[in-house]
Formats: sequence, structure tokens, C-alpha cells
Amino acid sequence: MDQPNQAHDMTDVTYGEAKVLRGSGGETHQTATESTPVLTTQQGVPVADDQNSLRAGARGPTLLEDFHFREKIFHFDHERIPERVVHARGYGAHGFFELTDSLAEYTKADIFQRPGERVEAFVRFSTVAGNKGSPDLARDVRGFAVKLYTKQGNWDLVGNNIPVFFIQDAIKFPDFVHATKQEPDRAFPQAQTAHDNFWDFVSLTPESTHMLLWIMSDRTIPRSFRFMEGFGVHTFRLVNAEGKSSFVKFHWKPKLGVQSVVWNEAVKINGADPDFHRRDLWNSIAAGDFPEWELGVQIFDEAFVEKFPFDVLDATKIIPEEDVPVRRVGRLVLDRNVDNFFQETEQVAFCTQNIVPGIDFTNDPLLQGRNFSYLDTQLKRLGSPNFTHIPVNAPRCPFAHFQQDGHMAMHNPKGRANYEPNSWGLGPREAPKTGYTSYPEPVEGPKLRVRPELFADHYSQATQFYQSQTEIEQTHIKNAFVFELSKVETLAIRERVVSHLRNVDETLALQVADGLGLETLPDAAPPARKPITGLKPSQALSILANPLPTLAGRKLGVLVSDGAPSELLEAVMDLARTEGLMVEVVAPKIGGITCSAGKRVPAQQKVNGGPSVLYDAVVVLLSDQGAQMLAKEATARDFVTDAWAHAKFIAFNAAAQPLFQAACVTPDDDGCTELASPGDVTKFLQKCSAVRFWPREATVQAV
Repeated sequence: MDQPNQAHDMTDVTYGEAKVLRGSGGETHQTATESTPVLTTQQGVPVADDQNSLRAGARGPTLLEDFHFREKIFHFDHERIPERVVHARGYGAHGFFELTDSLAEYTKADIFQRPGERVEAFVRFSTVAGNKGSPDLARDVRGFAVKLYTKQGNWDLVGNNIPVFFIQDAIKFPDFVHATKQEPDRAFPQAQTAHDNFWDFVSLTPESTHMLLWIMSDRTIPRSFRFMEGFGVHTFRLVNAEGKSSFVKFHWKPKLGVQSVVWNEAVKINGADPDFHRRDLWNSIAAGDFPEWELGVQIFDEAFVEKFPFDVLDATKIIPEEDVPVRRVGRLVLDRNVDNFFQETEQVAFCTQNIVPGIDFTNDPLLQGRNFSYLDTQLKRLGSPNFTHIPVNAPRCPFAHFQQDGHMAMHNPKGRANYEPNSWGLGPREAPKTGYTSYPEPVEGPKLRVRPELFADHYSQATQFYQSQTEIEQTHIKNAFVFELSKVETLAIRERVVSHLRNVDETLALQVADGLGLETLPDAAPPARKPITGLKPSQALSILANPLPTLAGRKLGVLVSDGAPSELLEAVMDLARTEGLMVEVVAPKIGGITCSAGKRVPAQQKVNGGPSVLYDAVVVLLSDQGAQMLAKEATARDFVTDAWAHAKFIAFNAAAQPLFQAACVTPDDDGCTELASPGDVTKFLQKCSAVRFWPREATVQAV
């Protein structure tokens, strides 16, 4: 009997100067030649395919017998001692999840049965690429990992603030992270992708294209964790009490809406306060302004899967909310800071394999590989198979098993029996009716290293994402590509990226090529599968197309000097706090100032330590003498200049004009408000609900 072709009909393809082979799923294969060594396992076994894990059929589950993948991911998991390989820079908090809408129709998971019922939660946010000491505002994907301590055990929803990923198969995860991290011969750059290795990898991995549009967007420079969406990324299953299965994608929708900073602002925040996101989360919880998200689900069936033009097992694809609306079924509230960072945030261990009855996996090859990987990682990082004995990792429901010993064992079985079955009537027993059972999905197919054909469309949804952005956001994406690729030293890599962008949007490709100064526009990269044209833009993919007109959770910086007008200052402080704004006073000295009424006003920041990049909007209230003094202070001039350049709403009194003149800023557009009376403060705050005065940005860039 003829066997299937394991090489699955590779074809030649050229990306710029790089000649490679491409598999049927569009993946890149680089094969050995006389001048290059053969890739092998650590045991010296030649590797035929390093792009695809071994599966039971093209859309089947990853097989445990894939020794090459297991060895590769096992070694990768153990690369850092004791730091996480990825997501090292993290911050967490305690809270609760409360169900608001029952999903009993779709799942038997206890957590989704009774509206109004709460379970404990622990959430850890993180950057992916940077080490533990890296800054918070690096352009990077943010981890959004949630541990829910349910009555049926711990459920870990380990996701990101972006709904797609760079790769389709977990066997490529070590390669992707190696290329993203600092280059091994020089140990830089740190916490950034603006270097040759990263762009070389993604330019040779067309499946990354959709994710590239996301990471070059404002999504990767969030204003804070509180203004950030979360996604489960993968397609999971829900299974109800009758054994019926549905598919589901999980979303976390922030109560305060989504907000990002601009790139120049991010660069300066990293210098002014590299702990910006950490401080923001800690302070908001400490102040009782508890961050909150709604849990949303996209639920769909096999009939939708059959007609959807992309494969729902492909982690580089989304299901647009217009196709399957997000149903909001619960809320996540963070209401308690940790008592000890190391004990809780650093030792918390998330594993994608941690699910509960009523929730199941799909055959997404990236998810399948993560299920292998996370347990290895926690064993190495925490030093023992007993990491679940650490309080933050322990379930809150009753638990019992026969696992014993190992480093730091704290819950060994009691009595004679440490096995089952046993004759002593001792120890825990199976629970066929309530215990976890996997959905009996039929699986059939030859053992192959292949990808499904629909995985090969790498450009259609990238185009949809780009065309869903506002003009401002598209400009930011273009600028991000130009900035990052300007740090790439190899011309061929820059050209290769542009060749992929031509398949996304021709105008974007032309703008990036022009920004890089390319003498000629490279040919479009040959697509592995003809892109779908005419996909409708999705408003849900844009930040600016979904404004939430509220000041709640934002921060106002008030620059003052001795003699600042008391009536205006009091109005700003009182009205801002009434609107839910956090307010910080920035003064020449940290001891504060004496206002015109003779009242002492304490300061939270000294002018050279409280730049305007730390605030969502700013107010400048000065005396004549104070304005003359601060006009000579470089950091005070920067306070005004940066607020103007970053399109922030600005309020000021007439006496402050000398500072603006010294900063070469004329505050005369609609984003600026002169305060002559307390009534003007109300007008200013109404403007501030728009977060930024975007019309100014184009004029600043034009200069």
C-alpha cells in the first residue's frame, strides 16, 4: 500500500534574495545543501521537517510520540534559570470573577451555571520579549493570564492582549522567541523587535504577516493594563451536560475602554518611569478604583466552521465580531494587590492544560504544543513538581490524589495506601459522573507533518485588519514599520518585508518603502494561497473607532507654581475628581506650593520627575513670577512641548503664556482651553473625554 508523501509536495519560492521551499500550508522550509549542515535532534537523528509537528491527519491532534517536537520544546522551556523564558516582565493582582449570564445551555462547567456567583481570581499581565528588568512600555505583545479558582479545580485562561499569534504550529515557538530576543552574540537589543534577527525570521515566515500588522499598531503600546483587551487566542470547545459540543473563543473587554499611548510618548515614559504599568495597576487598586473587564464569548458550531473561509484551528486568524457577536457573560474585578511580589506574582504558574469539566481543547497545533510546554516550564522555573503546593497555585476546592514526594512536598497522602486500586478502602476514587472527560471527537488520518490547506492564506485578514483602522491608526502602523525596519541593517530583509506588505495593502507598502528610502519597490511575495478579496472592515478591530467618552480611570497632571490662582486650582481638583480622574500636582519642589489664597498645596511630583507623558491631559496654572521662572526650566518647557506634540488636551491660565512662548507652543487649537473662571474647567473636562485631540497630530508630524 502506498504511503502518503511526508514532504507534501514542496515548491520553490523566492523572497527577495532568499530562495526557500514552501509546504502546502504556506510554511517555509530551508533544506540542507552541500555547504550547510543537516539539522538533527540532540541524539543526532536527521530532521525531515522542522516546521510542522506530527499530527493524526492534517487537522488532527498533535501526537505524543513526536520526539523531535518534545525534545525541542523541552529544551526551550528550560533555557532560563530561574527567569521565565518569555513573559518574564509581569505584574499581578487578586480579584474575583462573577457570572452575569448563564451558559448552562452550552457547558456543564460549574463556573458558568449560576449568575451572581463569584470565584476567586488571580491575573498576571506581562510583556513577552523583555527580561525581568526591562521597561513596561516596550512595543510588545502583552500577556493576559487569568487563573480562576473554580469549584471543579483551577481553570487557567492563558492569553494575550492580541487575538492572533505569529506562528501556526508550536514547533516554531523556540525559533520565533530566539529570533525575537536579544541577539545571542551581542545580548542586545533588549525588549524590542527592531533588529535583524526578528525581521529576518518573520519575513521568511509569511504566516506572521497578520500578527505584524497588530504589533505595529497601537495595541502593543497600551496606556495601562486597565485599558487593555484580553483574548484566549485559540478556539476551545464547550461541552454541555448532554455531551453536545460547541466552539468558543474567549474575550476580556475592559470596562474603561481600550487606550494606547503614542510611540514618542512610550519612549519617554520608559525613561521617566520604567514601572509605569506596574505603578498604575498598584495605585488604582490601592485607591479603590478597581480595574474591571467583562468576559465575552464567541460561540459557534460545526456549520459555521464549514462555511467560514478560514480555519478556526489557525491561531493566526480571528473570527470577526460582525460574523459572531461577542456575548458578555461575566465580569472580572481586581480588588487586592499582592502581599509579596515574589511569593505570588513571580511564583504563580499558569498552564494551558488546566481546564475544568465542560471546557475542552481543539486540535489547534499551537494550543496542542502549549499544553506540552507549560508543565515543563513550571517544573524548571519553580524547581519541583510540587509547584501546586505554593498557595497562589493551589486549588481552592477540595483535592486529593496519590502523587507524593519530590522537592518541597507538603501534601503527601496519609496512611498506608499511596496507590489505587487498593484493598484498604483508603484514598480518593474515580468519579465517572462528575469527573473530567474529553469530548469524543472522531480522529482519523495518517501520521503526517502537514498543515491544513486553509492555513496557507497569510494575507487576507492582515488586509482586513489594516483597512479596519482609522486614518490616524494606519499612519501609526506605517510609522512603526518604518521605525523598526530602519533599525534593520540588512537591505534584503527590509525589502522582503515590503514584498509581503504589497499583498496586504499597496499604499501601505509604498509608504513604508518610501520611509525606508528603497530605490525600487520589490515584487510582491508570491502568496501560498490566493488571498480573499473584499473582506469587510471590522469596526471592533480599531481602537479609535470605538471611543468610550469617559474620564474615569484617566490621570490629570496639574503644573503649578507659587501664587497659582486658588479658585481655578480648587475647581480643577474638585471637578476632575468628581469625573473619576486621578489628579497629580506637579510643582517646582516636591514640598508643594502656596497658592494665591495663601493655602499650602502638596505636590505629588517635582517638575523634573513628573513629565507630561505620565498624564492623559494637563493643566498649567501659574503666577506671573512662576511662569517667568519655569520658562527658564528645560523640563517645564518639555512638559508643555510634549503635551502639545502628543495631542493631549491642555488647559492653562493667562499668566502661563510665557512658559508656552518659551516652549515655542501656541495653544490656539480646539484641544486647548484658557481658564478664566471655574466654568471654563467644566468645558475643558468635557473635551478631555475624547482622550486626545487627534487633528493636532498631523500638523505636528508635518513639522
